[in-house]
Amino acid sequence: MKEFFLQMGNTKLKTAIVCLIFSISLSTLTIQSSASTTLKNIKPIDTTGQPAVTSITDSSKIFGSLLSDNPSDNMNYSMNADAKLFIDNFIKKNQDYYTKMKVWGKPYFDLYDKILSSYGLPTQLKYLSVIESSLSSTSVSWAGAVGPWQIMPETARENGLNTSYYNDERQDYIKSTNAACKILKGLYGDYGDWLLVIAAYNCGSAPVDRAIAKAHSKSFWDIQYLLPLETRNHVKKFIATHYFFDGNTNMGDMPGSAPTINAGDNSIANNAYLQLAANSTTINLYGKYNSVVIANNLMMDINIFNQLNPDFDKSISKGDIYPMRIPSDKVDLFQSKKADMLKQSVELLLNGSNITTAGK
Repeated sequence: MKEFFLQMGNTKLKTAIVCLIFSISLSTLTIQSSASTTLKNIKPIDTTGQPAVTSITDSSKIFGSLLSDNPSDNMNYSMNADAKLFIDNFIKKNQDYYTKMKVWGKPYFDLYDKILSSYGLPTQLKYLSVIESSLSSTSVSWAGAVGPWQIMPETARENGLNTSYYNDERQDYIKSTNAACKILKGLYGDYGDWLLVIAAYNCGSAPVDRAIAKAHSKSFWDIQYLLPLETRNHVKKFIATHYFFDGNTNMGDMPGSAPTINAGDNSIANNAYLQLAANSTTINLYGKYNSVVIANNLMMDINIFNQLNPDFDKSISKGDIYPMRIPSDKVDLFQSKKADMLKQSVELLLNGSNITTAGK
């Protein structure tokens, strides 16, 4: 009887082993079949070693009005599910700060719109400066990128910017924006896809090129996990920021479609502004100066001064050297009143006195 049960146990064990082997074999065949199917779907490499992509689809178009002057052009596209979860969380985290930025950031956005348009670039690219630096001219990254567009020293020099200690033009809003436009336009010529442009702006072209070659695709969503984590999140932050500021009523429950805050139309006409900026001079200024005092003494409208010099008071109060831009015909007047303006600014700071602003 004992031997019978032992034999029966051995039989069951053998049966179990046979079933296990069969199951493993079946799984292996399934995996091999799946791998074979996947390999068939991969596009062939051409003789140059680069992926032979037959057509380039701008993956940014799946975000509705992301980079289109006519939002109705792309209304039939849906939000990428992977992006939506990230974007929901990002907007919830930054909603209060961005709501305030809609007001205080208006002079920056007006400036960016004018310069981006002059290069034929989508004005929505201004939101890249939001996620790069929060519009700060004095922002410095751990890698050495400086200014509102976070441009690296070598790239800045390649695009005509001075990067010396006393005159770092990456902090000049107008000059750095012009340089950023040249960079962005060049990257779009390389990739033909705005999401890839933003990715390359963050991590450089080499990592993006390697990811494209490995994935055999020029879609950001196909290569995103072959890019650094910071870079793929950078692209999604841009998408989230664009949706928060511009809104999209077709996104249903997409957060961030807050009503537009009317900050008043204090901007001057586009052509007039560009002409004024072109005929202005940059003076590196240091000290406890105040924008209202300077505008008053130079008989400038404070709104024009702020457009030429966004973030002036904030930067000066930190003790930074600010590349102040004023009309060239007012440079001599500024130099002659420089000491007196500093005295007035310090008195204003100490006493909190009210000043009547020129142009109001």
